[in-house]
Amino acid sequence: MAEPRPKILIVDDDPIVAESLAELLAGEGYRTATALDAGEAGEMLAAASTGIDGPSRGPEAFAVVISDVSLPGTSGMELLRRINRDHPDTVVIMLTGYGTVESAVEALRLGASDYLTKPVVDDELRMSLERALRQQALLAENMLLRRQLDSRFGLENVVGSDHRMRRIFELVEAVAPSRTTVLMTGESGTGKSLIAHAIHQRSPRRNKAFVELSCGSIPETLLESELFGHVKGAFTGAHADKVGRFLAADGGTIFLDEINSASPAMQLKLLRVLQERKFEPVGATQTVEVDVRVVLASNQPLEVLVAQGSFRQDLYYRINVVKIELPPLRERTSDIPILAGHFLEKYSSELGRQIVGFSPDAMDALRRYPFPGNVRELQNVVERAAVLTRGSTIGTEDLPGQVTGEADAASPLVRRLLHVHKTSAENDDADWVPMTLEHALREPEKRILLKALAANAWNRQKTADDLGINRTTLYKKMKALGIEDDGERRAG
Repeated sequence: MAEPRPKILIVDDDPIVAESLAELLAGEGYRTATALDAGEAGEMLAAASTGIDGPSRGPEAFAVVISDVSLPGTSGMELLRRINRDHPDTVVIMLTGYGTVESAVEALRLGASDYLTKPVVDDELRMSLERALRQQALLAENMLLRRQLDSRFGLENVVGSDHRMRRIFELVEAVAPSRTTVLMTGESGTGKSLIAHAIHQRSPRRNKAFVELSCGSIPETLLESELFGHVKGAFTGAHADKVGRFLAADGGTIFLDEINSASPAMQLKLLRVLQERKFEPVGATQTVEVDVRVVLASNQPLEVLVAQGSFRQDLYYRINVVKIELPPLRERTSDIPILAGHFLEKYSSELGRQIVGFSPDAMDALRRYPFPGNVRELQNVVERAAVLTRGSTIGTEDLPGQVTGEADAASPLVRRLLHVHKTSAENDDADWVPMTLEHALREPEKRILLKALAANAWNRQKTADDLGINRTTLYKKMKALGIEDDGERRAG
């Protein structure tokens, strides 16, 4: 049995226009209805939307509303706002007899699928309706994806029983309903992206976009365009207008990872956006205003970068409103069995296998390993073991060499962390030598970088992989710590 064609609601205070459009679309096979004002349209939309969990996406709900801008009483623009609020899976096409650029921009800004000028050309309406229906199908798909995101990124899926993780869960619950800027700190792989998703999913913005960008992965010359967009001809290669990440996140949340890698010039632009929620695309003169919640993350202590002069103090104070510090996995070893069990259940289900757990020796090896890549590395280790094991229990033979402690398999960084992990308790009572915080943090980091670079014959990419950071971040750390490239030193 063929599915019924989508229902279209036509709203126009001129009954002749409304009926003629309904007749045209009925001839195309659509089911149509008409309303003469916004109030009648609202009643018809409510009656057709009978779903328990919000607007129905069944055959009786209106897929598209075609509305005149000028309506008696409540305007078409206000009707558009109400439809977006109460019937987010219904797409709206606006019609007007006196079109202007400003009104078209306003309609599209409020979420209209299209904006047509009367008298409507039949072919234009057909094409506009086809685009609207494609958008409606995408909206229905997005609703399904949002339910899947709830399952994937809900706070209940951020696993951990450590007291610091419980405190983080409480902070997420407290800040999620607001628009407050959140700053997360912690090593790479500690779960900053997952926490950012959880904040978004538990906020009133959950039905809007969540946009994520790692500032360290974008070349400095392209970062401004990526964040704020550009207009055609703004620079060589700008062949068309580009919407930036901030505008894409309008109404939703933007997550900026590795904010510590942003240049001073970019930091100044970000400061303005955070203060005013305004910016200009590259090459444009018109200011764009956005309503966006900003979550940021850094894998370096920003207070140290402020002291070094490489991060703006005013930006640091602006983003350090609510701070969430994610501890490295090696400092919360009690969570390793819980996390490992969680990941094993996940991958066992995906592989269609019955893997019941870990042998005592395998779990002991996981507990001892310092996990320089943190939770992300543990997840990869468990996935690998689930794929390779031939039994119903993960044994040490299923774990990679660096986890089981094989010296030839472990990188210099891992061996050093294993040593530090083992002896840190013995050093807790060592005599304190007075020094500045900057010096205390700078010197160990420099030694680690030098040892890792030397062990990898100064191969930056391999060193960055061992350290769990990207190549750009490694380069900036080397520059900040005064570490010259080995090739440069030999040339000198």
